[in-house]
Amino acid sequence: MSDKVKSIETSSDLLKWVVVLVLVVLGVYGNSYYAEYSWIYRTIALVALAGVACVVAAQTAKGRAFIELGVEAKTEIRKVVWPTREETTHTTLIVVAAVVVLGLILYALDSALSWLLKAMLGV
Repeated sequence: MSDKVKSIETSSDLLKWVVVLVLVVLGVYGNSYYAEYSWIYRTIALVALAGVACVVAAQTAKGRAFIELGVEAKTEIRKVVWPTREETTHTTLIVVAAVVVLGLILYALDSALSWLLKAMLGV
């Protein structure tokens, strides 16, 4: 791609990001300005503004890259071999047992150091 095309793409991307920022600011300001109105109307307006902002952001180079990343992630998730229920249960029980054992060790260490400190200070 030539430098002139990159420059035009970058400046149009910058303009699109400014539009996204303006939409976000309008949403925040509008939500506080119209605070006396029902929350449902404000929520609908915020969702609509967020949708428009996402569509505009998706038209930028970074937005397209983000969408491509999502599509690739979805493809990779399909390749994952998920554990069985039994494997998940066993792993969870091992983690719980390790946490309990470590908690008891830390409790014993804390009690011993507390006792030692009290003995040294004569409290």
